[in-house]
Amino acid sequence: MELTESLDNLSFLKRMNRCWQDHCRQTIMIRSIFLFLDRTYVLQNSLLPSIWDTGLELFRTHIVSDSAVQKRTVDGILEQIELERNGETVDRSLIRSLLGMLSDLQVYKDSFEERFLIETNRLYAAEGQRLMQERDVPEYLHHVARRLEEENDRIMSYLDQSTQKPLISCVEKQLLGEHMTAMLQKGLSILLDGNRLTELVLLYQLFSKVKGGLPTLLQFWRDYIKSFGGEIVCTPEKDKDMVQDLLDFKDKMDNVAQSCFTRNEGFVNAMKEAFEAFINKRPNKPAELIAKYVDSKLRAGNKEATEEELERILDKIMIIFRFIHGKDVFEAFYKKDLAKRLLVGKSASVDAEKSMLSKLKHECGAAFTSKLEGMFKDMELSKDIMIQFKQYMQNQSEPSNIELTVNILTMGHWPSYTPMEVHLPPEMVKLQEVFKLFYLGKHSGRKLQWQPTLGHAVLKAEFKEGKKEVQVSLFQTLVLLMFNEGEEFSVEEIRTATGIEEGELKRTLQSLACGKARVLNKNPRGKDVEDGDRFNFNNDFKHKLFRIKINQIQMKETVEEQVSTTERVFQDRQYQIDAAVVRIMKMRKTLSHNLLVSELYNQLKFPVKPGDLKKRIESLIDRDYMERDKETPNQYHYVA
Repeated sequence: MELTESLDNLSFLKRMNRCWQDHCRQTIMIRSIFLFLDRTYVLQNSLLPSIWDTGLELFRTHIVSDSAVQKRTVDGILEQIELERNGETVDRSLIRSLLGMLSDLQVYKDSFEERFLIETNRLYAAEGQRLMQERDVPEYLHHVARRLEEENDRIMSYLDQSTQKPLISCVEKQLLGEHMTAMLQKGLSILLDGNRLTELVLLYQLFSKVKGGLPTLLQFWRDYIKSFGGEIVCTPEKDKDMVQDLLDFKDKMDNVAQSCFTRNEGFVNAMKEAFEAFINKRPNKPAELIAKYVDSKLRAGNKEATEEELERILDKIMIIFRFIHGKDVFEAFYKKDLAKRLLVGKSASVDAEKSMLSKLKHECGAAFTSKLEGMFKDMELSKDIMIQFKQYMQNQSEPSNIELTVNILTMGHWPSYTPMEVHLPPEMVKLQEVFKLFYLGKHSGRKLQWQPTLGHAVLKAEFKEGKKEVQVSLFQTLVLLMFNEGEEFSVEEIRTATGIEEGELKRTLQSLACGKARVLNKNPRGKDVEDGDRFNFNNDFKHKLFRIKINQIQMKETVEEQVSTTERVFQDRQYQIDAAVVRIMKMRKTLSHNLLVSELYNQLKFPVKPGDLKKRIESLIDRDYMERDKETPNQYHYVA
């Protein structure tokens, strides 16, 4: 024993190992000498241990069972493992041999494994606490992965296989399980913001090893999307980029779900839920902006995308559109923009328009797109009518020197436009009457209402530089034609002559005298049109093109237009609620308030507040469509 205490731990382990190796060699020699005895007599007598087992028993009893020797051996092995964990090089074959000894002597579990796991637990608990404070999350994740690799390597090199499960779960628990929430709070948004795919793959792999890891990650992932997306949708200053930002964000999150989270269904569904939640945080605006974004992509002059790219963009838009609750707001704005594209000939491609229409039909059903389809049908029918009208005009005794093109729009299909009376030149009025006679001769019982706000014309003009053609709106046409009759006019004179409403007239004059193509001069000069301004024809006008398009200032949507479109949607919603209530009550005859409201939620396709439903029910009671039960005020009866 004195010898034992005087040796340092490593020397003691080597001495111990030599002793064990010598003992094994000698036991093998004895077994070889008494091989016949061992194979016959001992084998036949089941109570007798084999020579090898007897040798192990003797070594166990006289050497390893000595508590001081056992403690010193185990202490030494644990010390070597700790040194290795701290980055030092140790003699692995020595450790393997000694642990093999403990295993052969059947004392591995009791003497070594229990203490080893307690030490491991203590070490990694302290390490986890320390490194969570010192390191950022990406670094910490790489550290955990390295530690797990090292411990697996230890199992391969010298630990018993039976230790693998408790050892790895101990490392996972102390380095991951104890810090899951802290890691995600501290680092998930950094990884997602920075699109750090390598670390996100590692995060997912590590969290999938720990109990409750993936559900925790899922919750934080959902919250991140809601918060990041909510900021995109609820920041009015960023409205002009909202849709593009949403598309980019969706692409980014799709990529993370696919390449980092193994397309895990739970994560994909959580992403959909989160998108739906944050997009509807701000009612109506996203729907309106998506409609305008589609308009910007389907307009002529949008050279940034090929047909295939445009198709891809529209598919992505449909994914975002799917999350919106108030799809009727989208429809109203989409319809208004589509009307402009069709009537001003601004559509990039009929194929793209039809493709978008079929996507909407597939998503929302035929009822949703019936009016939009009606608009296309009107445009096609108008083309046929114009071919017939041209033939009709050729047979007239007095052919007109103006070429007229008319689009016949069915009232219910198109957005409603404010009728505006203006003073047209006699030639135009005469031509209108000719068309009216022609059209009503073919379709009796119909009523034609002209919409000057949508009209446009091509005028021939002569400047010092030479002849040009100007492509202008009907209002711009009426103003320019006045300068055939006189040199200079005031705002008031132009208003009296044309009958154009004041705000519209000022915008029209601004487009002709203050824009890029200034075919009129304004006195005094300036960007805005004031009541006292006077205008004359700009004979010195120059332009490199022969046909010049003069844009209307009004083409941009005004705030009032925006508000009126939204108000029209709300008005429609009220009619739909009323119709749904009557329909349900007619079928059920008697129903309690709660059941009626839940039926309405099932039937209505747009978000609605209980307060709004209550108002509509009250309104229907006032109008005698239904009545309250005299005994139970919460019960309604249908009034036939």
